[in-house]
Amino acid sequence: MSSIALPLLLVLSSTAFTAAKSIGVCYGVNGDNLPSKQEVINLYKSNGIGGIHIYSPDEETLQALRGSNIEVLLDVATDTIPSLTHTASAKDWVNKFVVSYSPDVNFKYIVVGNEISPTDQWALYILPAMQNIQQAISAANLEGQIKVPTAIDISLVKNSYPPGNGAFTDDASGFIKPIVTFLSNNGAPLLAKIYPYFSYTENQQSIPLAYALFTQQGTNDMGYQNVFDAMLDSMYAALEKIGAPTLQIVVSETGWPSGGYQGASVGNATTYYKNLINHVKGGTPKRPFAPIETYLSAMFDENMESGMEFVRHFGLFNADKSPKYGISFNSSHSVEQRIMCIFSS
Repeated sequence: MSSIALPLLLVLSSTAFTAAKSIGVCYGVNGDNLPSKQEVINLYKSNGIGGIHIYSPDEETLQALRGSNIEVLLDVATDTIPSLTHTASAKDWVNKFVVSYSPDVNFKYIVVGNEISPTDQWALYILPAMQNIQQAISAANLEGQIKVPTAIDISLVKNSYPPGNGAFTDDASGFIKPIVTFLSNNGAPLLAKIYPYFSYTENQQSIPLAYALFTQQGTNDMGYQNVFDAMLDSMYAALEKIGAPTLQIVVSETGWPSGGYQGASVGNATTYYKNLINHVKGGTPKRPFAPIETYLSAMFDENMESGMEFVRHFGLFNADKSPKYGISFNSSHSVEQRIMCIFSS
């Protein structure tokens, strides 16, 4: 092995490891036919899924996660948030759902507010609750391991195309700016929901299916090959405009349904997930070379979800635990192939 090849191998190996750790899956439970919590966690482990997004603290799930080393993104239940503006309540919450399971459960994020609009009744409570949860985590000496973000969606950004024009709406700017300051001061990311499927179905004249599925050949006049990057970079542009040019965004939800509406099919969903898993190891035009930590939505079809039919078809697995798509959750494979090609050539 040459002196040049060895450092290159180390760099590529590091890239492969980082990419493999960048994929998680959201665990929704709005179904009456789903496997037990322990079976679900075993399914995560057997498929090499490195992260789980849980939408409210469920002690049976947390118990099943003990010793798994799966990185946990845990939401505070929305109706609990106002109580966490009281320091003692926040400390009790952290002690009950975090400290009592640590270090056997690998908590990474405690999410305060999932897609809260600036006009929601809960908006006023988000930042004080985040501050108190952070204080309780620090008191438990877990601040080096666990960060306290909030999750927003693309609707808080206006002028999202071209991406460089992205800016928070007037309502959102006043709401998000102090939160972003808190995140920056504590080394935490901002979480965002990025769904190219919705952009495609709502604007098919401007967004071709290939642009949504990562299959477009070449880039458009703005230098973008896919709508996922364009949406994410519009959020980065919005953060730059409120003085947070280095804040990281974690994609806490993204997915494509297998049925129930326009463009929703097993074939399209397979294409989206395969291409996405491969793509997120490389970054966006605005933030190149940095893997995008991403959580796919969702583990199972949820037959009790309310709304249009397609919302019940985002599952990666069937209720009997069989895979719906032939995809691998480890995006390092192509990197490892490139390593082998380097040393076989």
